[in-house]
Amino acid sequence: MLKEILNFDSEGYPFVMFSMSHLMAIGTSIMLMVLFYLARDRIIAHGRQLIRYLLIALLIFGEVSFQYWYFINDRWDTAINLPFQLCSLSLYLCTFMLLTRSYRIFEISFFVSMTGAFVAILTPELFYGFPHFRYFQFFIAHIAIILSCLYMVWIEGCRATYSSVLKSLAALNIIALFVFLINIAIDANYMFLLHKPVNASPIDLLGPYPWYILSLEAVAFILFSLLYLPFHLSKKKEMVKEF
Repeated sequence: MLKEILNFDSEGYPFVMFSMSHLMAIGTSIMLMVLFYLARDRIIAHGRQLIRYLLIALLIFGEVSFQYWYFINDRWDTAINLPFQLCSLSLYLCTFMLLTRSYRIFEISFFVSMTGAFVAILTPELFYGFPHFRYFQFFIAHIAIILSCLYMVWIEGCRATYSSVLKSLAALNIIALFVFLINIAIDANYMFLLHKPVNASPIDLLGPYPWYILSLEAVAFILFSLLYLPFHLSKKKEMVKEF
């Protein structure tokens, strides 16, 4: 059984979009976010360090176990395993963010990581379903990314500004340019900058290559702005109270 769930045979445990196992993963993600919010005061008072290190451990586990899985199956490849997919970059960003509790990293990581992880959970580029190892690794890593960003807001009290949105967009474009050059050099498709994902995804609605990349710029701006909206509304509410 262990050998089966660790191998590369996706036919044994195929992933089906919006199947029961996928809906369970989405539901678990939502439930954990709600529970995290409800427990925020207790965490601040008694469990801040425990939760921070637990999230760091989950982020590191997500990356290390992914790399090890490819290695033990003799499938490790520079075109796949370098940490240049958006969610791989988010794992590193969130890890450093939690280790340092840096507001500057938070400004970038919150928008880039939250958006990428949400989209990944809803429309995964995933070929292995429940109960395969990759199914659990994928969703654990992406849920940990989201909870890490929410930790900085709900536990550490970080607040994004509109300039954070612009900084995140600028950082994302700089990263994308760097990754694009790497793709060309090693014949890879990190961040889907050379072609669309194999699985169905929202990118399919954004036109052919390379025009979907320009569409993604607009989508990123809209999603980042929506993520900023709660901060904006909270700020306006505080200004009204002061008045």
